[in-house]
Amino acid sequence: MELGLTGRRPGRGRLAAVSVSSGPVLIADEDASSRAQLALVLESAGYEIIEVASGEEALRAIGEVSPSIVLLEIPLGDLSGYEVCRALRADASDMPIVFVSGSRTESYDRVAGLLVGADDYIVKPYAPDELLTRVRHLVRRSQPSPEPVTARLTKREREVLGLLAEGLRHDEIAERLFISPKTVGSHVANILRKLGVRSQTQAVMVAYRDELGDVPDRRLADLSSS
Repeated sequence: MELGLTGRRPGRGRLAAVSVSSGPVLIADEDASSRAQLALVLESAGYEIIEVASGEEALRAIGEVSPSIVLLEIPLGDLSGYEVCRALRADASDMPIVFVSGSRTESYDRVAGLLVGADDYIVKPYAPDELLTRVRHLVRRSQPSPEPVTARLTKREREVLGLLAEGLRHDEIAERLFISPKTVGSHVANILRKLGVRSQTQAVMVAYRDELGDVPDRRLADLSSS
C-alpha cells in the first residue's frame, strides 16, 4: 500500500553514529521545507528518515515501518500532532515521541504536549546539535540493554569471578567453595576464554564493568600489582 511518505537513506560516512538495530526516524510535518530542514540535520548524523505530511500518514507509517523515534509538528491536517501522540500512547506504545513545533511555542503548548505523552518538546528554530543530542538520548534509552558478557558464564564460574573480584587467591576460593585449587584453575581458564580476555585482572575489570560499575581505585591498584 502506498503510504504517501518519503524515505531517505542515511547520510554517507556517518552510519557509525547510529546503532544498526535502530529503525528510521519518522518526521511528520505538513510544511515540506521544514521537513526537509529537519531531515537534513538528522541525515547528517547518519539517521534514515521517513517523511510524512499528515497525522493519518504518520499513524499508517508507524504501523508499517516501526520507527525508532517520531518527531511531530502540531498542525498535521485533519489529525493533529497531539492526536497522533495520544493515539500512540492509548495503544500502549512506548516509542519515543518528540514535538518539534514552530506553530505552538508557548509554555502551555509545551505542557500540553508533555501531558498527552510526548517525551520531549522542542521549539523552532532549534539548535541542530541540541536536537540531535535529545534524539540520540531518547533512541538510546528506548533500545533494550545488551546482555552482559558475564551472562556467558555458568553459575559456578560467576561465583569464582566474584571471589576473584574480592581479591581472593585460588586456594582461598577453593576453601570458600569447597572445591580443589585445580578445579578453581579450570574455572578461571574457562572464564578467561568465555570473556575473551588474557588475564584475571582483565576478567575482574569486565565483571566490574558489567555488574559492579567502575573498579575502585584501591582495587585497581591491587589488581595491577598482582
